[in-house]
Amino acid sequence: MADLYFGGSVWCNIDIAVRHLEVIYKQETEALGLTVIEWYVLQLLYEQDGQMASRLADGVGRPPTSFTPILDKIENKGLIERRQHPADRRSVKIHLTAKGLEMKEQIAVSIERIESKLRQSFSDKEWQKYEAVIAAFQNLSP
Repeated sequence: MADLYFGGSVWCNIDIAVRHLEVIYKQETEALGLTVIEWYVLQLLYEQDGQMASRLADGVGRPPTSFTPILDKIENKGLIERRQHPADRRSVKIHLTAKGLEMKEQIAVSIERIESKLRQSFSDKEWQKYEAVIAAFQNLSP
């Protein structure tokens, strides 16, 4: 049986695992001058540029009410810009700048490096179990 903290407490053990993973991710993201969240926001914009801020916040698991400072930091780095929504002047869409687009390949390489590093620690069967468990946690209703 696995050696878990606090009698297997789900929250505690996931939190500890996330902190360990954060070190691995920070090595990659800091080399690009980004935080992990900024790195993920850019990935979402590479998939679909011109998204609403609320959709990006949801995509990285952050409440929209606390997401503006994250966008401000990415914008201050010259990687994104806010543009008025063409159909709703009260809304803003987030777009990549030329500088943000230039980072796409570097970010793709860093993603591959992290995934490869993590996958080396597990068998294919273990990785499939991990994906199933994480998907189940993400789909839990409060």
